[in-house]
Amino acid sequence: MEIQGRVVIVTGAGRGIGAALCHQFAAAGAHSVIVSDRDLAAAESVAQKIGTAATAIACDVSVESDVTSIVERVMAREQRIDIFCSNAGITVKGGLESSNADWQRMWDVNVMSRLYAARAVVPHMLQRGEGYLVQTASAAGLLTEIGSASYSVTKHADLAMAEWLSTQYGRQGIRVSCVCPLGVETDMLDDSDPIHRYLHLHAITADQAAVSILQGIQSERFLILPHPEVLEFFRLKGDDYDRWLRGMQRMRQKLSRDNAGKAA
Repeated sequence: MEIQGRVVIVTGAGRGIGAALCHQFAAAGAHSVIVSDRDLAAAESVAQKIGTAATAIACDVSVESDVTSIVERVMAREQRIDIFCSNAGITVKGGLESSNADWQRMWDVNVMSRLYAARAVVPHMLQRGEGYLVQTASAAGLLTEIGSASYSVTKHADLAMAEWLSTQYGRQGIRVSCVCPLGVETDMLDDSDPIHRYLHLHAITADQAAVSILQGIQSERFLILPHPEVLEFFRLKGDDYDRWLRGMQRMRQKLSRDNAGKAA
């Protein structure tokens, strides 16, 4: 899909990958870029930097009525939505000890928000016979996340949702892409976390991630990998699942030891 003249919504666009994506869409000639974020002031700051092509709208993607409202507002103004980027996402640390409230919040933001977006926008896209859904997941959705059980689980579900949407609507003109980066230099990388310190060694900037995503949309690739090495890791997982799991166990053990050594 070419970006020129398109109407685009990006959630979680007040900072990080979402903000960088908005800038990339505008630079590629999008007719209208909707900068959406729970933090309206952050969204307005991004929109002001982009200029007249951008509009900031507040939206908490964990609330279905918020997502429905943003789609209705844009449809009323533009009569179409060409690309909807479900980019908003969160993470929390922890495994089995994570609270039920944390698990629910992760599920609502990282998974249910994708369902809410599809429910709201797919009918309009089907009427026009075209549209594009982009979901920002993570390499954790293809592999796993050592430090956060809820992040790993919800990003697997995020990927599964994208696969289902592509299977269900791909022959009806709706394209779907799922973005699965490793470390990206955003607020979500925490240098106090040994796993995140490891990711930081290979981290790319949000701008680099956004360029890769735009190229993936233009070539209509389902799986967009800003870190190409993720594909090789995924292949190793598929070739020998048990061997891959043993390797992940060793990595977790090493990172835990390194962290214990630093703490001492």
